[in-house]
Amino acid sequence: MTRPVTVGMNNTAGSVLAARWGAHEASLRDAPLRLVSAWEWQPYARASLASNEMAEQWSRRVPVETAAELRRQYPGLDITTERLTGPPPEMLCRAAAESGLLVIGVGGLGTRAGFLGGSVASATVSVTERPVVLVGSGRGAAEHGEYEGGERGDDVSGTKDPGPVVVGVDPGRPNEEALGFAFEAASLRSVRLDVIHGRHRPARSAHGPEADQVRRAAEPGRDEELLRGTLAPWSERYPAVAVREHPPGGKPARELADAGAGASLVVLGLEARRRRRGVARVGHMNHAVLHRCSAPVAVVPER
Repeated sequence: MTRPVTVGMNNTAGSVLAARWGAHEASLRDAPLRLVSAWEWQPYARASLASNEMAEQWSRRVPVETAAELRRQYPGLDITTERLTGPPPEMLCRAAAESGLLVIGVGGLGTRAGFLGGSVASATVSVTERPVVLVGSGRGAAEHGEYEGGERGDDVSGTKDPGPVVVGVDPGRPNEEALGFAFEAASLRSVRLDVIHGRHRPARSAHGPEADQVRRAAEPGRDEELLRGTLAPWSERYPAVAVREHPPGGKPARELADAGAGASLVVLGLEARRRRRGVARVGHMNHAVLHRCSAPVAVVPER
């Protein structure tokens, strides 16, 4: 049985956009769509009785109303709703474990917090073992996630030519799960895959400036050779996906965020060794991309 695409609906402005993005993704994957809301009663010291009741009513009403809207737009799509009771990050991680991927709507971009401004999004991304797609509510989300009308399977970006899928790769330590996710996403959308590679290197070594110059001169060619070997099996598996390699230039995080301005999806890997909660596990480069990127971003954990 195909695992569902699960959307965790919350009280952010990007929540409904995330559901629309998830519906389109489910239609591409020929998978069921599951809309879940997680609600937890807050002590009176932290929230008034009225706000608790409003939150509970919202958690019941909005997913059902959103599902009804999506059924009209995607009449052949299997859509279910579920209300979970408990801490939202814990409930979403449980839902993700039963899913092909989890989609979360987050607050507007352009703020200092960026994608990880919400504690629920940050905590969920940092601990789940399944791919998580973060969909914002700013300009980029409207371009990439809002349904513009039409039949099931239409490009939800509202354009005839959706942008490429972008993936970040460290040639010295590639995340095969992220690469597989990116190739599949590009194949499903019939778009190009842009590969941005690079790694953070120390500015100096203990062997002196001359040794540093020799090392840096040799690294680009070595990285390109490593990258070609890494991409070859995936290109054989997805021969219809055109791949464009971006030569290393500036900082990888900035290049990924800039490329995301016109992308359908940006894919980042999450190292298995990062086991702590929060930004420390997400990684500094991923956090920088999530802070700046306007496109939906998939964070794919390494197994």
